[in-house]
Amino acid sequence: MQFFYVYILQSGLETEHYYVGRTENLNTRLKKHNAGEIPHTAKFRPWHVKSAIAFNEAKRALEFER
Repeated sequence: MQFFYVYILQSGLETEHYYVGRTENLNTRLKKHNAGEIPHTAKFRPWHVKSAIAFNEAKRALEFER
């Protein structure tokens, strides 16, 4: 079964920064955030997953993320 994740990342820096995103592969996406491959989150690395919700329909994940 394919899942679509909406996730909240929290920066490991002393200041609190959060990022909300959507992906089909949470582990790979987190690695990209922490490698600096995502411009919006690059300067607040390292990131860790604060929360993630799995959906079995891409449309529902997109609606939830908004």
